[in-house]
Amino acid sequence: MAKDPQTPLDDELAREEQEAEPQPETVEGELEDAIEGAEQAATESQAADNPEAETLAARVEELEQSVADAKEQQLRAAAEAQNVRRRAEQEAEKARKFALEKFVKELLPVVDSLEKALEAMQDGASEAHREGVSMTLKMQHDVLAKFGVEVVDPHGEPFDPQFHEAITMVPNPEMEPNTVMEVMQKGYLLNGRLVRPAMVVVSKAAD
Repeated sequence: MAKDPQTPLDDELAREEQEAEPQPETVEGELEDAIEGAEQAATESQAADNPEAETLAARVEELEQSVADAKEQQLRAAAEAQNVRRRAEQEAEKARKFALEKFVKELLPVVDSLEKALEAMQDGASEAHREGVSMTLKMQHDVLAKFGVEVVDPHGEPFDPQFHEAITMVPNPEMEPNTVMEVMQKGYLLNGRLVRPAMVVVSKAAD
């Protein structure tokens, strides 16, 4: 017996039944969302209700603070090491520049003697003798200058107590008061630092 042909009404009923049935993909997606939400809620509940989780979080925070403190201490130690190195370099440079100070002080009386000898030989000494002493004195000055020694010869300059030592003050109406009238003994600097002050006579206003 032949089947009865389907009417349009039958087709409509079949389509409605198919749409009413749950689709597999839709059901699977809804289940996955539900499972994910349940797991997230369980995790949050466990974190909130589990004292061990709170302790672990506190420990992590403590370790992070310890790491930050260690980094800060490392930076401070590096800065201090740099300062120590800089100070050591400055001290070494200072020691290098002024290591000859004692030697220069011992040598200055020899230079003074040569200068006085040359002044005394102006009259009565031969030209050869004067030239020999003059050359020796020049050699001494050249060697001193090579190692950073400078002469302080302030004749006619204002008196400076940082570099000059006044032996006496003499009234002199022809010069401004506190002017160096005469240099009794030259002074010397080593790399800018005073080794020996110049011994001078200073003018003062006439009485």
